[in-house]
Amino acid sequence: MDFSSEDFRRNPYPVYDQIRSVSPVFREPQSGLWMIFDYEGVKRALADHEAFSSEYGPDWLIFSDPPRHTKLRVLVSQAFTPRSIAGLEGRIRELARELLDQTIERGEMDLAADFAIPLPMIVIAEMLGIPVADRERFKRWSDAILNMSYTIAGSTEAARAANEEFLAVTVEMNAYLADLLDLRRSEPKDDLLTRLARAEMDGERLTQEEILGFFQLLLLAGNETTTNLLNNAVLCFIENPDELDRLRRRLDLLPSAIEEIVRYRSPLQWIGRVTKREVEMHGEVIPAGTFVLVMIGAANRDPEHFRDPNRFDITRDPNPHLAFGHGVHFCLGAPLARLEAKIALGHLLERLQSFELASDEPWPPRTGLHVLGPSSLPIRFQAASRAAALARV
Repeated sequence: MDFSSEDFRRNPYPVYDQIRSVSPVFREPQSGLWMIFDYEGVKRALADHEAFSSEYGPDWLIFSDPPRHTKLRVLVSQAFTPRSIAGLEGRIRELARELLDQTIERGEMDLAADFAIPLPMIVIAEMLGIPVADRERFKRWSDAILNMSYTIAGSTEAARAANEEFLAVTVEMNAYLADLLDLRRSEPKDDLLTRLARAEMDGERLTQEEILGFFQLLLLAGNETTTNLLNNAVLCFIENPDELDRLRRRLDLLPSAIEEIVRYRSPLQWIGRVTKREVEMHGEVIPAGTFVLVMIGAANRDPEHFRDPNRFDITRDPNPHLAFGHGVHFCLGAPLARLEAKIALGHLLERLQSFELASDEPWPPRTGLHVLGPSSLPIRFQAASRAAALARV
C-alpha cells in the first residue's frame, strides 16, 4: 500500500478488497504498520476504548479516552447543540445559492474551488464568529492541520515538514484565539466561541488549550468532511447516471443517497488507535502499545456486511456504515455535515439540468492521506431553466 500514490488515493478499494480477503488484520511488512480492514474489526476498534486508545495525537476531543473524553464532549456539546446546527439551515441555503450564482452563467466551474470548499469553510467560520477578513488565514490553518496525516503514513521528510508546519500554526492560532476569547468574554455574541467560553460542568470550564483543540478539530473535520462529501457525491452521480436519474425523479431519496455516498466513498478513510494491551483478532495478535490504522473506508465495502458493496445504490437499506465513526467518538458534527450536504446537493440538482467532468485528466486528490476526494474537480453543466428550477423548489 502506497499512501502517497495518487492512483491509490483516488481509488484504494481494489487494494482494500484484496488485503481484506486474505488478512483482515494486516501488518505491512516494510513499515511494520498494523491495519484493520474488516467491518467487525473496525467497529470494535472504534468502540472498545478498553483495548484501543485514542490518545496518540494533538490535545483534541477525538484524541482522548474516557473519562476525560466524556467531560470534554459534555462541555463541547453545550456549545455545539442540535438547535444551533438547525438554525444554520437558512444561511446554508443562502450561501449555496450565492456560490452557484457566481458560476451558473458560465456553464462550467471547478466544483471543489467554487462550491465544495468555500461552502463548509464559510459555515464553520461564521459559526465560530471569525471575521471575514481572516478567512484566508483560516484556510491556511485548515490545510496545515490536514497535512498532519503525513506524520502517520507519509515519508520521514514529509512527516517532519508536516509536524513543523502544524506546530507553527498552533502557536499562531493560540495567540489569535486568546484575543478572540478575551473579546467574547467582555462582549459576548451569539456564536460558538462565546458558547465554548461559557460551557460549564460541575463548576469546570474548558481551558484555553481545550478550546484551541476543539477549534483545530472543527477547522479540519467541520469543513473537510463536507467538502469531500459534496465532491464525492458528484463523482458518484457522474459514474452512476442511472442512480442520478433515479434521484432526480425522487428527490425525497436524497437523505438515503447521502448515506450511500459516505459509505461508498467515505470522506474519512482511516483513523488511528493505540492498543492498550495485546489484542487478538482473526488469529493475529497485535502487541500492546502498537499504533493501528483503523480502515473505515475498507470496512464500508466489506462484502461480509454489505450486499454487493462495490455497487452504488441510493436506496440501500439497511446501511449501517461507519463513515461517521462508532461508539463514544461518533462524529459530533455528523448532523451538520448531513444538513449541508442535503441543502447543497439539493441545490445543485435543482439548478443543474446535467453535468459532466470537464477534463479527461485524473482528478488530483486532497492533500491529506487519510481523506478521499478531489482537490480540484472541473465540471461542465447545463443550467436548468429558471422556471423549471423554481418548480422543483
